[in-house]
Amino acid sequence: MPWLRLLLPALLLLVPTLAFSADNPLSIPAITLSTDTEGQQEYSVSLQILLIMTALGFIPAFVMLMTSFTRIIIVFSILRQALGLQQTPSNQILIGLALFLTMFIMAPVFDQINREALQPYLNEQLPAQEAITRAEGPIKNFMLAQTRESDLELFVRLSKRTDILRPEDTPLTILIPSFVTSELKTAFQIGFMIFIPFLVIDLVVASILMAMGMMMLSPLIVSLPFKIMLFVLIDGWALIMGTLAASFGGI
Repeated sequence: MPWLRLLLPALLLLVPTLAFSADNPLSIPAITLSTDTEGQQEYSVSLQILLIMTALGFIPAFVMLMTSFTRIIIVFSILRQALGLQQTPSNQILIGLALFLTMFIMAPVFDQINREALQPYLNEQLPAQEAITRAEGPIKNFMLAQTRESDLELFVRLSKRTDILRPEDTPLTILIPSFVTSELKTAFQIGFMIFIPFLVIDLVVASILMAMGMMMLSPLIVSLPFKIMLFVLIDGWALIMGTLAASFGGI
């Protein structure tokens, strides 16, 4: 299931406490059973459940800041603004499209995590720490491939770290902000290229209305049907999604 492939690597990266197994003497049982002095039994939920639920709260941040989601949703938002449509498609539809396109783009990364880290860990072939280290590898490789050297050097310099000799040695605390900064820049570059054709249509319509003396009529009302027609004729959604997927390479 796609959602399972998305959630399990996130939990493996963010929750080292999940590494405890029932056979491990250091494991923390989810529910403990205790008997009081009167012989009555009481059940109590341990700290492990609290840690798991806390880790689940980091999954949205993981999806937004460590995958292709940021670039996709920004481009979709700029596209809607360029078309002149304020609420169509709605935010829910854009986020849903961005999520499923993110799952499509990140599928090779999640499959590698599942094959090299998650499955060996579930089969008790790897200890927890090594499984987490292996799970970080594909994610770091993906982010490094999309991160500009200038952005990475900026955050390495700001962190005052002198022990990072190769990009592969960069910790996630430095790599994630570098990756997000590069993604924002790339998303706005793609959005600029998308905005230009629609801006030309607005300028042409505004000039024609000005020449006809129809200054009281909003150019946006007149240009909107032409922009929608142009977007439909060139199969805009397929072009946008194909361009976004191809911008990450390997598609």
